[in-house]
Formats: sequence, C-alpha cells, structure tokens
Amino acid sequence: MKKLFIVFFLLFSILLQAQTYVKANAFTTFLTIPNVGIETSIGKKSTFHFDALASFWKSVNGKPREFYTFTPEYRYHFKEKYNGFYAGAHIGASIFNFQKWNFINTNLYEKGVGYFIGATIGYQVKINDKFMLDCFFGGGWHQGFYKGYDLTTGERYDKAKNYNKSGEWFPYRGGVMVSYKL
Repeated sequence: MKKLFIVFFLLFSILLQAQTYVKANAFTTFLTIPNVGIETSIGKKSTFHFDALASFWKSVNGKPREFYTFTPEYRYHFKEKYNGFYAGAHIGASIFNFQKWNFINTNLYEKGVGYFIGATIGYQVKINDKFMLDCFFGGGWHQGFYKGYDLTTGERYDKAKNYNKSGEWFPYRGGVMVSYKL
C-alpha cells in the first residue's frame, strides 16, 4: 500500500508540473450523460487526452440505453498547445447494453463490448489563465462483439454461437469541454 501511495504521489506531481487540464463536457452533461477527461502536455505541440463517457440509463421508455466508452487520444496542435485548431487520433474501448440505431422500433437490443479507432478535430479557446473551452467532433470505426436479446422473451434473437460481430463507421464524439488548468 505504501508503494502504491508513493507511485500515485510521484505521478500526480509530474502531472502538476506539466500543463494539465481536467475537463467536463457541458453538452453531454446537460443530457445527463457525463463525459469527463484530462489533457496533459507531452511535447512542444503535442498533448495526451483521456476521457470517459458514461450513460447510466438502464432503461429509457423500456429500452436499454446503458454504455461506457474510454478514449485515450494523441493530439497535435497546429499553432500552440491549448490554443487554436488541433487534430487527434485515438483507439478506445466500449461496454454497452444498448439498442442499436437500426432496431429502434423493435424489442431487440444488444449487450457486449467493442473497440473503436478514429480521429477528432477541435478548436480550443483560452478564457483566462485557468479556464479553456475545447470544442470538438470526431468519429471512426467501431467494432462490437455482442449478444442480441429480445426484451419481451429475454431470449437471444441472433443465431451466433458465442458473440455476434458488427462494425460501423459513424460519428461518436463531440461537444464542448469546459476545462480547468491544474
């Protein structure tokens, strides 16, 4: 336990020495789907961003709407870090108990895990020495491994032995992060 505390303290100290921002997505939080993150400097024009997005809704109108995503991302800033346009590349993971977009008017839903790879474009604006806004939009390829179920019977509707697989290109990131410099 003592070693874990020392490692945590050293890591936290390193992060405090770098320009590090903690963030919350104003748009998704307003929709009761929190999206929080952290961004820290790793080079002259480079930063590392990590965020988690979570929908804790077990059910909306009787349909499951629960999902979690974890996104580590490398960002390259064209002018300077934390000011102006940037482009990012990410690979992340997802966990879901959700009804896919093409099953909206049915009793079918999917429960599983996935990974995604994609890109983000954004623009950061400094408000003052401590606060910044990060406006961003991104998407890419999501590959899901899931089991499909019928809400009325609880039985599987898909014919896959273990996990069904589905991959789609779509936008899955966006919003305005209100950022606070540590």
